[in-house]
Amino acid sequence: MILYLVAALAFGDPVGRLPVRAPEAVGMSQERLEVIDRLVREGIRAGGYPGASVIIGRQGAAVWRKGFGTLSWGLESPEVSTDATIYDLASLTKVVATTTAAMILYDEGRLSLDAKVVHYLPEFVGRWKNEVTIRQLLTHRSGLPAGRNLSRVARTPAQARESVLTTKLRFRPGRAYIYSDLGPDVLGFVIEAIAGMPLDAFVRDRVFEPLGMRETFFAPPDSLRDRIAPTLAQGLVHDANARALGGVAGHAGLFGTADDLAVFAQMMLNGGIYEGRRVVSESTVRLFTQRTAGSRALGWEMAEGRHGAGEHLSPSAFGHVGFTGTSLWIDPQRDLFVILLTNRVHAARVKRPSTVIADIRADVADAAALAVTDEALHIPVMPAAFRADRAVNWNKPYRSRRSRTKKSPKRPTATAAKPVAAKGAAKPATSRTATKGRSTTTKAAAKPAAAKSSGSAKSAAKKPATGKSSAPAKARTAP
Repeated sequence: MILYLVAALAFGDPVGRLPVRAPEAVGMSQERLEVIDRLVREGIRAGGYPGASVIIGRQGAAVWRKGFGTLSWGLESPEVSTDATIYDLASLTKVVATTTAAMILYDEGRLSLDAKVVHYLPEFVGRWKNEVTIRQLLTHRSGLPAGRNLSRVARTPAQARESVLTTKLRFRPGRAYIYSDLGPDVLGFVIEAIAGMPLDAFVRDRVFEPLGMRETFFAPPDSLRDRIAPTLAQGLVHDANARALGGVAGHAGLFGTADDLAVFAQMMLNGGIYEGRRVVSESTVRLFTQRTAGSRALGWEMAEGRHGAGEHLSPSAFGHVGFTGTSLWIDPQRDLFVILLTNRVHAARVKRPSTVIADIRADVADAAALAVTDEALHIPVMPAAFRADRAVNWNKPYRSRRSRTKKSPKRPTATAAKPVAAKGAAKPATSRTATKGRSTTTKAAAKPAAAKSSGSAKSAAKKPATGKSSAPAKARTAP
């Protein structure tokens, strides 16, 4: 890494478009940044993913830019590089493509945040649907479910599109938060209706080409297959619903390199401009990246110590993660961005690759924030151990099997005990919708036949599983 930095500083960066600077030149500690190498390699060693691409940027430059491991687990698999290795970005599509397209149309006065979706898509009809606004699509409060299995109900992209538009709402708009793939899909259809062109063509012409992001696209050509980190198959989008929609969807389908994402992240930090080319206005960047509802901005998620943001990014930091093992976090207060790309869904060799990538994402974000040495932002004490050092629940079962054996049976407590239903009694009604590892579940708990129970048992029964009150029902799971 040191040799790379010396060469880049002496002769200019031969591959990346973002300039490379030494950490000390932008107020960062190289010693603390070196922790990132150990953490990322620990995830590979554990079998969470075969390779990874990492870029940490600050003050307009890349300060830690490195590929780790290989594209797949094969002995002859190519090594990962930040400029050449292309990853399935999964839900980063929601912000890099769909939200950015919405920002551009908002800038031009062609898209209103409080306009009804039906105004742009007359076919978006059904119970409560005429109330859904563009803002609610962006904040996942439209009432749409988390997703649906489009491949079961559609044989063509046109049929898949119709299935999305005819999906029934689970809640009245604005009443509940459900992280939904269908909302960005509907927003993508709105963008296409306004722009008069497909979503992939619009973001190519208005975002990727102006920024020089030549390795970012939907539906990559076969000629690039050897450079694409595989998921289910090399070069094919992992998300089944994105495949059903023809490979171009508002929620998934985008492929790209870490170097390209670094340019995008710097454009956002610059207030919508990069190397003299303005993509979106500074006021619109501020509007879309400030907290709007709960932990959400418009399209983006705010860093709150969850979903890969770590614990040390600023309250104004925003970003997103992707199911395939990708993440992008941008911290305006620190003038910092953190990019981590992996293909953790590809033949993982660890029992819980989702737990591994969750820990690695958070560790890399924390290490980057901890490396800032500016007096006002410096965090003096490094943790004794990171999440990757502890590797909690990466392989071991959550609950010991011994507790389930006859020798040491599970002992019910007063608060945990459940009434035994009579034979033939009705089971509690359960409704479950799952998509890509995300799920939303609502249960109508059966009332016990016993006439009385202790006060502590009553209070325990009323307490939601999350430990937080939610009225009306609220669902949230990480990508």
